[in-house]
Amino acid sequence: MDFYDRSGRATAYLADDEHIYDWDGTPSAFIRNGNVYSYSGEHVGWLVNGWITGADGQPLLFSQEAMGGPVKPVRQVAPVRGVRSVRPVKGVAQVAPVRPVFGLGWSSNRWGSWL
Repeated sequence: MDFYDRSGRATAYLADDEHIYDWDGTPSAFIRNGNVYSYSGEHVGWLVNGWITGADGQPLLFSQEAMGGPVKPVRQVAPVRGVRSVRPVKGVAQVAPVRPVFGLGWSSNRWGSWL
């Protein structure tokens, strides 16, 4: 599953049902039970209806299958994906907080700002 940012730029992708890579091949996050975690184990958001939201519930990235949420921009032509780097060891995942109401506007944060 490919993810795009608020400008329609290919930003990240889900390589399997668990690991998210930045478009350049850098491992950036993993998913556990719909929760998105950094590799240090910090809870950074959720995967909901094809959207990756930040901890504030506001959308950061969208997939082609995303439903609801803010108006999606036109997706730009994606460049060739970078070669995947080796994933770091996962830290102990934080207990996920209660998910906030899904926002209808874009987050002011950027994907990967927790790194």
